[in-house]
This record gives sequence, C-alpha cells and structure tokens, in this order.
Amino acid sequence: MKLTYRFLLLFLVIGRLTAEAQTPLANYHEAYRPQIHFSPLGHWMNDPNGMVYHKGIYHLFFQYYPDNSVWGPMHWGHATSTDLVHWQQQPIALYPDSLGYIFSGSAVVDKLNTSGFGKNGKAPLVAIFTHHDPKGEKVGTNTFQNQSIAYSLDDGKTWTKYSGNPVVKNPGARDFRDPKVMWFEARKRWIMTLATGDHVTFFSSPDLKNWNKESEFGATLGAHGGVWECPDLFKLICNGKAYWILLTNINPGGPNGGSATQYFIGRFDGKIFKPITKTTHWLDYGPDEYAGVTWCNTGNRKIFLGWMSNWLYADKVPTEQWRSAMTVPRNLLLKQVNGKLLLASTPVEELSTLNNGVKTFARIPVMGSENNPQKVGKLPAQYMLKFNAAQIKTYRISLSNNDGDVLHVGYDQQNNQYYIDRTAAGDTSFYKGFAGVFKAPRLSSSPATDLTIVADATSVEVFADGGLTTMTCIFFPRSKAPLNNLELQSRGRFTVQKFSVTALKSIW
Repeated sequence: MKLTYRFLLLFLVIGRLTAEAQTPLANYHEAYRPQIHFSPLGHWMNDPNGMVYHKGIYHLFFQYYPDNSVWGPMHWGHATSTDLVHWQQQPIALYPDSLGYIFSGSAVVDKLNTSGFGKNGKAPLVAIFTHHDPKGEKVGTNTFQNQSIAYSLDDGKTWTKYSGNPVVKNPGARDFRDPKVMWFEARKRWIMTLATGDHVTFFSSPDLKNWNKESEFGATLGAHGGVWECPDLFKLICNGKAYWILLTNINPGGPNGGSATQYFIGRFDGKIFKPITKTTHWLDYGPDEYAGVTWCNTGNRKIFLGWMSNWLYADKVPTEQWRSAMTVPRNLLLKQVNGKLLLASTPVEELSTLNNGVKTFARIPVMGSENNPQKVGKLPAQYMLKFNAAQIKTYRISLSNNDGDVLHVGYDQQNNQYYIDRTAAGDTSFYKGFAGVFKAPRLSSSPATDLTIVADATSVEVFADGGLTTMTCIFFPRSKAPLNNLELQSRGRFTVQKFSVTALKSIW
C-alpha cells in the first residue's frame, strides 16, 4: 500500500512538472498572441534595449514589468536568438535598485577592455542604461534621470552594476535618458547619443566610465510635437560613400498621431553631427512602431527592431496576460531617389526559415470594383504577401474574416499615398482614436511598384517600393478569428505581374 501511494505521489509530481513545462507554450497561443513576433511570456513590455550580437547570439533586452500587464517599475527583460526569428526568454537581466528603475539604454562588446571590467582576457559586455529615480521625480527635482553601467563576464547571463554609478549625472534636464553607445574608431572613443528633452546630446568616453559632453543636435530641426527618446547613431554606405544616420523617436508628434521614429542623414566627426538636409523623415509612417533602434556589433549590416505599439493606447489594448510585441527585425539601407538619400527598411531574410509553403501566381488582372471585389482566396493564419506591378494605379487589398472584421491596405493614386484602414478591423472601444485611416507618402518615382505585407494575428507591417515607405499597424478582431480572406480591387485595370503568399510557421 505504501509502495502504491509513493508511485501515485510520484505520478502526480511528474504530472505537475509536465503541466508547468507546457504552460509557457500554452501562453503563446492565447487570444491575440502574435506567432511570428517576439512578445514576453507574460506581463508588460515596451522599448527594445541593449540589443547586441555576441558569439553567434542576438541579445534582445527590453523594458519589462514582471508583476503586471500595465507599465510599472522598469526592469531589463532578456531574450536570445541565433536567427533573429526564434526567441528564448531568459531570466531578468537588470532589476531596480536604490538609484531607481532601469530605463532604456544599450549594450556593447568592450573588445579592447577599455572599461577594465574584463578578466583573464575575456572581453566584457557592458550595458549602459538610465537610472530613473521615482522618488526624485515625485518631489519635483529635475535630476531624477542619470546614466549608469553594468557589466557581464558570462556572455550576458548575469550582470554586475558598477559601484561608481551614475557615470553621467544630470545637469538639470527633466528628460535625460536612453543612452545609445557606439565605438568611434577614428578617435578611439565611445560615443553616447542621449535623448535630452526635444533634442539629443553627444558625449564621449575612453573607458565607458568617464564622459565628456561634445555637442547638441536637433533643437531647431525635425519634429517637435513631443519629447525625443531612444536615439541611435550609426554609419551606412551608399554608392561607395559613408553617411551617418541619426534615429530619434518622438512621443507624441508622429505623422499619424502619438509616437513614431524620425531620422536624419548627415556627417559625424566624433563631436558634431551635421545633417545634409533639413527635411523631416519618418522611418515608419504607421501608428504602431516606436522606440526602434539597431543591434550593436553586426558589422556593416544594420538590423532594426521597434516596439509594436503606441503610447496613446499601449496600456489599454484588449490583451490580458501580456501587453505588446516587437516588430519583425528589419534591414536598414540607404537608397538614392531623385538625387535624395532616403532610409529604407525591409524584413530580414531570416524570416524565410519560417517558410511553410508558397503559392505563386503570375499576371493577375485586377478589375474588381468596391461592390464587386476580386476574391483571391484563403490565407494562412500568418504569412508574407508579395506582389509587383509594372504600372501603379489606385488599388486596395482587403483582409477579412467571416465575422465581419476587415482591414484595408492600399494606394491612392490621386494623392500619391499608401494607407492602412483599420476602422472596421475589430474592437476599437478601448481607445476613442484607435479606429482610423493612416496615410504615408509614396516616395518612389518609378511607375512600377512592389509591396510586401508581413501579417500576424493582430498586426500588419507594410513595406512598399523596396521599403522606402513602411507602415506598421495593430488591430484586434472582435471574433479573435484571423483575417485570412483576401480580396483585391482597383480603379481601372491593374495587372499584378507576380503575386505570392508564403505561409509562416509559428516561432513558438
């Protein structure tokens, strides 16, 4: 009898452990959960942080509150990937402490051990982040945000905060945060790009511990509808020439309301950034890409990732156990259009590892009117849609389910604009301004066009004309059923030269 009882107890324990092991996978199949985008196992997430490539591993840190699905005391969550597609969530990297919450920042590989943190010939990973003191903010001081560092000697698994923190003290600016650090070889210095109110400030350091102010940029250029956040500075090559790209996220003040990412193209000498034009450019015109920055230590390839939400309603969207996801990683490249340089973005080629079958069609004539659209057929739950046409005209792609939810993606020739219309795409009750039509200019001058749509359970990412125009948009079907019916319509004859739909396997 005792033996039988022990076997029964062992069986129950094994059953409980098995159920617990299966819980994470089950969580990734709850309502509205994206299947090809990173989202945390549970609770609140916002900005991507500290993105660094090291020893074949892509590290993604992120703003995280592990105790609730609304914003709270910020930690650095952590996830890793070998292919930018499949992610494994790791233990929390950085916790709040006596200096405050752990706000956004960056991470670098200190190959030369300039910091002195390395041991036995091992280069340290160094995280640079903002300490946000909630007590100082509450009493009304303007020095409650300061920059601090931490280091890791086990490839990012565990972190030690520097005893001399903070390393950059606030001179009295209320918004003083989100350090992005890179090595500037010509001066043998680290360069910190810091968001300071409605502009950025550049600092330099020989050792990541001692920093000197170099210059400021942006007080009279760019969009100024809100505070600047999460900047990034990096170099790209176009037609054999090197240019520096400065990303600055802004909230509010985006082109379609709320938060968004703007960029500048210019020259940087290690001290001063000089833009080549005064034009305000947007990296993504949709309502739901923000805080986007690039991975460090990837050589000449620049890989971008953004938070797929908007501060207008991020804490109100109708998810329960978790809130928000990241965009798909994107390659950034410079293109010359009519003598002007523009920054384009395209989904990383690693997404092809999710290929679960491709359907391809050639020369599809689109003549469907609004009352008689041309039905293309059923789509998988998540997919990548591509088409190109020799001559662009007004057209509309409608994605719907059988329960009345429909999302429109299209081009308006009269106004030379792409658009996403989510007014009927599902639940909009959680925020008054969520329903809407979001527009973006067509930047290409070519009569031909191409379009790529990456679609998931509750999001579309649209890349038009080789990524010159990009839009990201989330939605929440009332029935929770995927928008897997596809219809096409055009004003006048519109021939799609090539059309393909690639089914994508879940990353979970």
